Amino acid sequence: MRPEEFIKQIEEKLFAVALKPEMINQGTVETVADGIIKATGLSEAGFGEEVSFDNGTRGLILNLDEDFVSIIMLSESESIHRGMKVRTTGRVLGVMASEQLIGRVIDPLQNPLDGKELSSTGTLYPLEKIAPGIIERRSVDRPVKTGITAIDAMTPIGRGQRELIIGDRNTGKTAIAVDTIINQKKRDLGLKRVICIYCAIGQKRSTIARIVAKLKEEGALEYTIVVAGSASDPVAMQYIAPFAACAIGEYFMDKGEDVLVVYDDLTKHAWAYRQMSLLIRRPAGREAYPGDIFYLHSRLLERASRLSDERGGGTLTALPIIETQANDVSAYIPTNVISITDGQIYLESDLFNAGIRPAINVGLSVSRVGGAAQSKSMKQIAGPLRLELAQFRELQAFTQFGSDLDEATTKKIERGKRLMELLKQPQYQPLTEVAQVISIFAATYGLLDDVPVEKIRDFEEKLIEFITLHKKEIADRLYSGAKMDETAIASLKQAIEEFKKGY
Repeated sequence: MRPEEFIKQIEEKLFAVALKPEMINQGTVETVADGIIKATGLSEAGFGEEVSFDNGTRGLILNLDEDFVSIIMLSESESIHRGMKVRTTGRVLGVMASEQLIGRVIDPLQNPLDGKELSSTGTLYPLEKIAPGIIERRSVDRPVKTGITAIDAMTPIGRGQRELIIGDRNTGKTAIAVDTIINQKKRDLGLKRVICIYCAIGQKRSTIARIVAKLKEEGALEYTIVVAGSASDPVAMQYIAPFAACAIGEYFMDKGEDVLVVYDDLTKHAWAYRQMSLLIRRPAGREAYPGDIFYLHSRLLERASRLSDERGGGTLTALPIIETQANDVSAYIPTNVISITDGQIYLESDLFNAGIRPAINVGLSVSRVGGAAQSKSMKQIAGPLRLELAQFRELQAFTQFGSDLDEATTKKIERGKRLMELLKQPQYQPLTEVAQVISIFAATYGLLDDVPVEKIRDFEEKLIEFITLHKKEIADRLYSGAKMDETAIASLKQAIEEFKKGY
């Protein structure tokens, strides 16, 4: 073979090689300690970017220093060692959101925890996203009915609102959230379905399993997604859990759906973030929390909104839970979250121990959306209820002195006792709005004043049953949510009197 032919053959083979040059920003692991990795050489890395290691493990960049980056591990870091190569991916950490997540239990990285297969198809939603601006939002005017009389009447929650549930350990905070999820099974006329997302942060796996079992038993899992960053998971998983839940919620909100997200609880989320921040040597501030702890929760909760009709009209309602120590609402994290949210439901251990459950302190619980998210009939009868309870609380102090009280005061106190009894409600038994309106109406109009306090619960159950079965026209009118005129009030009074005669 002549030299020219030989050279030509080599040239042909060289030109046939398809070269795909790509820039890879690669670095080296310098230190591994407590799930935090410090790597050098990642000059193009960005904050919040996902990185991958030689063995396929994923990490998240949380700090950018002059000479190195700090990476938090999204799984166990035992297999990572000094000198291992790490490269940037150029993408922000996100979740693949889709309809197939409904009814599933997943971890924040979307690995299934319920033993079934889960395909990784869907729309990529970043964990961190800028909240919708004012122009993209609409005011909140439709309710998320919890089925709990004390909340629906006095601190109503609107679709697109952020309502904080706050109280000590074991005062029933999770119970309120779970009851609200269960109550979404009852769909009222004209209201769309609500997709519920329960996000467990730093909870024991046994507790999460118990909640999932209860949701399944009540048939609520068919519209619920459970995102679990449990206590046994790495601290980074607990940190990203609420952001993953929020990103999944935004996928459905952008489709025009109504979404309810429960963050249980943000105290443990703050602890996880504090732990990571101290490990990556960020300066500690008040109570050893880093300086951006307020921003951490505000950028999460600001994403709850009701979108304008141009954006599809979807809503994302947030129910964050905060645990207090010895009823101290003035601590750092509780005051932070109170100032971010649109109101709070305050649960008190004294009330809980006194047998008033749900243990809601009506005086300290508020909703800044309030009556805008209530039906006209509920708004009409809830006004006198709050007033009656406020007067009862004021007069209750006098009764402890055992002094002689005039007839009007005694009457107020007796009515207050009956109202308090009505507001007690067993767990996992949410009431319909019709039932709530009937029982509050009966109490505030003085129709229960002659019923013994211990018989109130039984009387209420049978009265609701009587009206919904035998007085269908009254029940239908209440179901429509329209304001009650003189005729409607008279006919409801008459129906209650008629029932009392036969009770």
